[in-house]
Amino acid sequence: MKKNIYIHTKNIIIIFLGAFIFAFGINYFAIPNQLAEGGFTGITLLLYYLFKWSPGIVLFILNIPLLFVGYKVFGKRTFIYTIIGIAAVSLMLEVTKGWGGPQNDRLLAALYTGVLVGIGLGLIFRVGGTTGGVDIIARLVNKYFDWSIGRTMFLFDLGIILSSVFIITVNKAMYTLVAVFISARVVDFVVEGINASKAATIISGAANELAKTITEKMDRGVTLLKGKGGYTGQEREILYVVLAPNEMPKLKHIVNQLDPHAFVVVHDARDVLGAGFSYEKVYENRVIKNKG
Repeated sequence: MKKNIYIHTKNIIIIFLGAFIFAFGINYFAIPNQLAEGGFTGITLLLYYLFKWSPGIVLFILNIPLLFVGYKVFGKRTFIYTIIGIAAVSLMLEVTKGWGGPQNDRLLAALYTGVLVGIGLGLIFRVGGTTGGVDIIARLVNKYFDWSIGRTMFLFDLGIILSSVFIITVNKAMYTLVAVFISARVVDFVVEGINASKAATIISGAANELAKTITEKMDRGVTLLKGKGGYTGQEREILYVVLAPNEMPKLKHIVNQLDPHAFVVVHDARDVLGAGFSYEKVYENRVIKNKG
């Protein structure tokens, strides 16, 4: 029970933090420079530019009808976090209202908008929350019409940004595209994790010797997988190992020494959990450690 309370409390705090960063980016950089956004936030900004309606209040009102159907596509936990996320973003948009001012460099404003919006949304998504809006619509369309969530969200965002051309001019809409692109990349970065690692897949005839040497000399665990050549039909073992980026030269040296003909593929790996890498400590373990 204590563990669950701790996790939920931490997640709610992160949602509010993400909502604040998101709202700060909108109010400090986007609105003073008349930039739009994708999704329901984009609709609220266009309505603000046209009628001076408060984005926070309008965003909350727009999401109310969707919440009545949202429980059909979200699990209980995600649905609760969605309600909290919508309330938090709407509140923070009101709290940070009027904080910013026009920037001399609109491109710089677009970049900062994208970074802050991306960080804010990424934090909310990382703990399993959402901000409602297009996310709910996309999941409903996916459920009943079998359209991909990504395609629905892209088309919706594209429609909002194209519509903004008639309100904020083509030039500002183009800056908006920069902000939206940056925010999407930053969201991926925050959700996937900031602890970049490298994963190597090694196909070699000396798999066992390589595994033993890597384990002994690099103190890294190696997983052996069964593989079969599609052309030759020859069966052989495949090694999979995750390393810190600065360890890759040493791995390549070992492979080159033991099997110069080995086939090595290196991948980027993010948010690696487990011994030897950064990972989120479980509350229960901390309690046990403190008691000990």
